[in-house]
Amino acid sequence: MKKIEHIGIAVKDLDKSNVLFAAIFGKPHYKVEEVESEAVKTSFFQVGSNKIELLEGTNENSPISKFIDKKGEGVHHIAFAVDDILSEVIRLKKEGFVVLNETPKKGADNKLVVFLHPRSTNGVLIELCQEIIG
Repeated sequence: MKKIEHIGIAVKDLDKSNVLFAAIFGKPHYKVEEVESEAVKTSFFQVGSNKIELLEGTNENSPISKFIDKKGEGVHHIAFAVDDILSEVIRLKKEGFVVLNETPKKGADNKLVVFLHPRSTNGVLIELCQEIIG
């Protein structure tokens, strides 16, 4: 793993949260994107060399909406950049981690993503991200 790629924060209202986090960071978000396959709308802030991703569910059955219903707004996941997501999935499975989606899927911000189940990572949802080239 190369670095923390971003920290994902689940929010009820993306527009209100964009205003809140813009005030915290002293600058606006740089991108809003909807990922239909995940029923989520995202917004990204660049903070130094790090990114913060705000996530709002686009319907009541989305994973983000269900997360908020269960746990409330807050940190949803930590994402790590990797060079070869398929090799990382194989390596982490051999180490005993539970992979939620073994086949990488297209996520926000031009990334392929895979998630590790929180029950195998001390309660933290881990996302692996690989830049899509081409």
